[in-house]
Amino acid sequence: MADPPSPTQQRIHVFWHEGMLNHDTGIGIFDTGTDPGFLDVLEKHPENSDRIRNMVSILKRGPISPYISWHSGRSATVPELLTFHSSDYVNQLVDADKSGGRIMCSGTFLNPGSWNSALLAAGTTLSSMKHILNGNGKIAYALVRPPGHHAQPTQADGYCFLNNAGLAVQLALDSGCSKVAVIDIDVHYGNGTAEGFYGSDKVLTISLHMNHGSWGPSHPQSGNVDELGEGKGFGYNLNIPLPNGTGDKGYEYAMTELVVPAVDKFQPAMMVLVVGQDSSAFDPNGRQCLTMDGYRVIGGIVRSLADKHCDGRILIVQEGGYHVTYSAYCLHATLEGVINLPVPLLSDPIAYYPEDEALATKVIDKIKQYQTERVPFLNGT
Repeated sequence: MADPPSPTQQRIHVFWHEGMLNHDTGIGIFDTGTDPGFLDVLEKHPENSDRIRNMVSILKRGPISPYISWHSGRSATVPELLTFHSSDYVNQLVDADKSGGRIMCSGTFLNPGSWNSALLAAGTTLSSMKHILNGNGKIAYALVRPPGHHAQPTQADGYCFLNNAGLAVQLALDSGCSKVAVIDIDVHYGNGTAEGFYGSDKVLTISLHMNHGSWGPSHPQSGNVDELGEGKGFGYNLNIPLPNGTGDKGYEYAMTELVVPAVDKFQPAMMVLVVGQDSSAFDPNGRQCLTMDGYRVIGGIVRSLADKHCDGRILIVQEGGYHVTYSAYCLHATLEGVINLPVPLLSDPIAYYPEDEALATKVIDKIKQYQTERVPFLNGT
């Protein structure tokens, strides 16, 4: 058996700033912020600081800690934001902050402190990408909140104000990177990132998500297989809407049958893994059944693709994940997979839900047939 990789060979550069904890999303009925008047206990909004505190602490004190290097994040500047977002939208966010806050859309509250946290999330993600582009490390992880992948160039959506991953992808392109592949495993469609590069053939966006459809004016995209991009970008937005209940085997099958062949054809120079632990079996905001084992396998597959095409360069960007305990464990497992650890460092404390992958396999086979027939770069036309 080969010796396990040493911490110096497999270092993950984690970018973090505690100022992101100052985004207070409040309490209410789940993510509504409302009090019906007849409940004694109102819960925190699912996108709260506790989830991120546990992610920070498990990386600092968990068994993966010897493999981690910590770096301080920073705030993004307005010119940096304008590389992805429109000036009207950025001004809208600035005005909302100056006026003391605003509900940007359903469940998405810009409260006092939120804007500074959003700027820190965006800037910290940009610093993570810059670290890789400057040759200072191969694997960087932007441990950020508020999340970003739903934020479109002109509007907020789904707890997101600024598209952290989209800004980082654009930075890579502007820095001379020829092509970037984005693999998004958050349980919800990465619609904002897709929208930002919908007309580009330089960015391959692949989103594996539960089949949730549109959820209103802030999220007009359906996430269906027929949202393939437009113009030069036709075929470079690949959606993989998975049936509810898809677990480790189903996700692995989707990665093997759909993601790997697409990335192999695309041959990117940079890999961006957008992670959300809300695809886990115990998340209150998703209906999928991934466990630590599944996240570990996904991390390993993405690492193998990065080694093959990108000289091992991977930017990991944090998105959802709302089970305060299990999200941290699933993050740990994902990073174990990314650095190719031969044996797990942490055992799974709660996974037990059985998976019936038959439906997921059937759906994935149909998606593969559809993409093969419709996507030019996949079928060689």
